[in-house]
Amino acid sequence: MTSRIHEVDILRVEAGTSGHRRDSAAVEEPLEIRLQGSPFVVTMRTPGADRDLAAGFLLSERIITSADDLGTIRHCTDMDAGSEGNVLDVTLVGAAGDRAEAALAARRPVTTTSACGVCGRRSIDDLVSGIPRIGGDWSMSAATVATLPGCLRATQAVFADTGGLHAAGLFDRDGLLVAAAEDVGRHNAVDKVIGAQLLADRCPLGDRALLVSGRTSFEIVQKAAVGGIPIVAAVSAPSSLAIELAREANVTLLGFVRGDTFNIYTGDHRIFL
Repeated sequence: MTSRIHEVDILRVEAGTSGHRRDSAAVEEPLEIRLQGSPFVVTMRTPGADRDLAAGFLLSERIITSADDLGTIRHCTDMDAGSEGNVLDVTLVGAAGDRAEAALAARRPVTTTSACGVCGRRSIDDLVSGIPRIGGDWSMSAATVATLPGCLRATQAVFADTGGLHAAGLFDRDGLLVAAAEDVGRHNAVDKVIGAQLLADRCPLGDRALLVSGRTSFEIVQKAAVGGIPIVAAVSAPSSLAIELAREANVTLLGFVRGDTFNIYTGDHRIFL
């Protein structure tokens, strides 16, 4: 298994003194995702769960709609030593192959940073087209919401060592953590956790709530909506566009979930005291 932690030498300054010591940094490496052998996107990520990441990413891009659209997902083995393990080729079946060809023709080739989930799109219309409106009016108690960050934090092994990774977790309506993923990018963590469910044929995720460890941006809500998730929560703030999209997609959006307090920005009918 590829290590997600890199040991580095640092000079630690503390209380007016300094000293050399070893420290741990979260690994960040590029992952090139190819469709039918053609380059599609390069994203910066933490190695591990690459197949989940690719599946979740292609679902949010609406290249695929279910696991049935996937042929194979495999790492390319005929690469240079520096690229080995960092190139993933995805083959598609049926209409997904046609959608892939159209996307390859339209997408502006870029390198996506670990903080960017929407780079490479040609227009704002590309971002919002085809995003579904979420049904499902089951509700979660405020007391249960308050427990989610602690449950997710307990799974963040690499964060505990490095302080450098985001996390995303899926919970059932009783607050039980059913899946979690870590990555240097918030959107990558979401792709990984949704992609794993897709590959296990558990999508759509209409009976799940999503929690992310940082702020909630447009692409986080977009990925949740495409995955059918009705409740999205975060320990930090949402952006204005995230709020707007959540309202349009009928997603319940929570922010600043800390202790027993949080803000409800949209969809308060799904939260009860």
